[in-house]
Amino acid sequence: MDVLLLRFDAPLMSFGAPIIDNQGEIQPYPALSMMTGLLGNALGFDHSEFERLERLQERLRYASRQDRRGRQIEDYQTVDLSKPYMDDDRAWTTHGKIESRSGGSASDGTHIRHRDYWADAVHTVAITLNAPSESPTLGELTDAVRHPARPLFLGRKPCLPADSLLAGRMQAGTLPEALVQAPLHARADDGPSYSAWWPSRPDADDPPGNHLDVDLREPVTDRRDWQNQIHAGERWIVSGTVQPKT
Repeated sequence: MDVLLLRFDAPLMSFGAPIIDNQGEIQPYPALSMMTGLLGNALGFDHSEFERLERLQERLRYASRQDRRGRQIEDYQTVDLSKPYMDDDRAWTTHGKIESRSGGSASDGTHIRHRDYWADAVHTVAITLNAPSESPTLGELTDAVRHPARPLFLGRKPCLPADSLLAGRMQAGTLPEALVQAPLHARADDGPSYSAWWPSRPDADDPPGNHLDVDLREPVTDRRDWQNQIHAGERWIVSGTVQPKT
């Protein structure tokens, strides 16, 4: 299997999870929709090119290893929706009511949001593609990450990488094996085991290997309907640990 390795290293990263009201939750691994958007951005895809994004998402397979856990922080945000170009009536709601606050000239138009981030974390991501000869190929993805069509970010636009995302190419039998073989980041936490996530099936019987263990197999809803701009459908992943050889 031909594998592209990416290194996610940034002061802040946002691996978005389902948002509840004004709470912007995060999860410990990058979502399929985020990976599709990141690579689509590198390739120069536009949001209106939903068929290309859908196809890239269908072909994309990846696994993520948490080299450095970092820490979870919360950003307190206020959004002034009272300006003429904003629309109070279409803001997020809690219990069916538009959120507001008392006092001040922006009482009816200021909304509070909480957005979580991973601070000082590092992930190594192994990527491969179904239908490998179809464009974009893994080689084209490699070139796009090396020279992206637009600036790249990790989840949200303020989350700029600290270094190039490109960590190299390799051959591996499976994606978990790629995480075992991939070198650790210089600032990785002390091992020997590191949390990891990789694709699976509901009926899979993944035997533990010499350097990996399966903790949980579960469905996740991180596929994006790019035409309608919503998340829909599910896929199965494994949460486990790997012991890198390097």
